[in-house]
Amino acid sequence: MIWLSNSTLARLRDQLLANGRRASIAVDSIEGMDSARLAEEYAPLCEAMYLMMSSDGEVSSDEREVLRGALRNLSGDVLRTVDIDALLDGASTRVAGEGRDARMRAVAGELAEDRARAEVTFVLAAAIAFADNAIANGENETLDALADLLSIDEARAESLLDDVERDLSAETSNGAGPA
Repeated sequence: MIWLSNSTLARLRDQLLANGRRASIAVDSIEGMDSARLAEEYAPLCEAMYLMMSSDGEVSSDEREVLRGALRNLSGDVLRTVDIDALLDGASTRVAGEGRDARMRAVAGELAEDRARAEVTFVLAAAIAFADNAIANGENETLDALADLLSIDEARAESLLDDVERDLSAETSNGAGPA
């Protein structure tokens, strides 16, 4: 079982919450302009986070905000609320139609090809799991399953979370604070 530092995840969650709560200012969605690129690049990440946030049977507003902040950060603020909501709707539809296990395997298969994306997905899934200040059993099981499917062993998982903690500590000590 992967051990998660509550302080690291809390700081990452807080940073993503702050970015996720910001209002989108764009009126139009980018989805129509480049929906293929949007789906290819961000849909698997969004779906992995959706699988995590729905693993305990409830999707909280804090989990949605963390997911929104994560996708905004990853996209350099290109994705807007309407785009993220469309990605979430697609993830929800696929999970309802095909089942959680099948979708987890499919998403992990897409992400595992790129180590950096796989590792980012793992870290963001951990932040989603801690969005409501506690990691439920279902979330812990989902995170372990995701790590296994992404070929991230326990030592690497802990290393990734340690790296996040160092990065967050450096931001805080430099006065940068959450973005």
